[in-house]
Amino acid sequence: MPRNTVRFRLTLLYGGVFLVSGVALLAITFFLVDRADPGLYVYNGQGGAATVKEVAKPPGKNGPQELSNEGGDLPAPDVGESEALVELAKRQKDERRHTLLVQGGTALGFMAVVSAGLGWVLAGRVLRRLSTITRTAREISATNLHARLALPGPADELKDLGDTFDELLARLEAAFEAQRRFVANASHELRTPMTRQRALGQVALADPDASVESLREAHLRILAAGREQERLITSLLTLARGQAGLERWVPFDLQRLTGKVVAARDDEAERRGVSWRTTLDPAVAVGGAGLAERLVINLVDNALSYNIPGGWVEVTTRTEGDRAVLTVSNSGPVVADDELDRLFQPFQRVGTARMHRREGLGLGLSIVSAVATAHHADLDAVPRPDGGLTVTVRFPGAAADPAAGPAAVERV
Repeated sequence: MPRNTVRFRLTLLYGGVFLVSGVALLAITFFLVDRADPGLYVYNGQGGAATVKEVAKPPGKNGPQELSNEGGDLPAPDVGESEALVELAKRQKDERRHTLLVQGGTALGFMAVVSAGLGWVLAGRVLRRLSTITRTAREISATNLHARLALPGPADELKDLGDTFDELLARLEAAFEAQRRFVANASHELRTPMTRQRALGQVALADPDASVESLREAHLRILAAGREQERLITSLLTLARGQAGLERWVPFDLQRLTGKVVAARDDEAERRGVSWRTTLDPAVAVGGAGLAERLVINLVDNALSYNIPGGWVEVTTRTEGDRAVLTVSNSGPVVADDELDRLFQPFQRVGTARMHRREGLGLGLSIVSAVATAHHADLDAVPRPDGGLTVTVRFPGAAADPAAGPAAVERV
């Protein structure tokens, strides 16, 4: 027996539908033929030279009906003969019914077998492209994600399935490529401070005239390289947390959180000669306060780092409908539209000046993107014509329950 495949089940379905339809058709035909019979039955005279056919009607409500004589040369039968003719007529009708059922059933059985075979062939033709999808999917692995089905044929459901599978492969290929780049960049970024630490230690130990001051200086530089490693590892962990999504959703005060981040960077803004423009209106969001704080920190630090002397950073919070909105805008170098998407990729820095300044790790905005995605927040970034960026994040909002008191909103 064939195994329980889709093709086998489709064949059973096709055959079953045909069989049910055939039985219904046979029943309807039998009913119509039986009703269409006028009730006239032929009786061939027995004995002698009687060759004239007599025709009799079945009995009605008032007993046997009159018998007609086509030849007109036979005497009319008496009542006993009329009853015999009626009985014969019934037997003839029953025989015709039996013959119709036997012949119709035989034809139905034969066509049921034929329809099952045709159903098997048709199911195979219908599922041929599905078999192509299955075979190609088994052959594709992480090393040849560039392969595509390119399924031919009419634009039907199977063609849509093949095109959807090709789109999935394209997304997987892009994700694998981004992962490979991320691993390579992360390895390089981690290797650089480690190499620096080892070189500093080796140089200090190899100096025969090393003094306490030189060893202290080498040690301080080693500690600085260690802090750089720590920053990178912390950023990578934050990025992984953001990409993993949130396990617990709680309301938090976006206005208070943003105000705390801005206040903590007053000295840095003054050192860089950057002024603040803040408008912090009430805004209650829902999500993870810790990750949301990291998002605000990265946006504000990015706005401070990639600015110009005498520039400004504008930070606003507000509520729009059911959304809590954070906007960070800054002056700074001009960012081309075609470079904007790269800013939100890990370890990507746009512009020659940014590449050489090396102030950041190239993870700030990628963490912003990951945290926004984890919060199901809308993230919009628009380059300013005069230079700098305007980044807007729309968090899902959550109005604090007045009856619950301050505990309804998570404090950060």
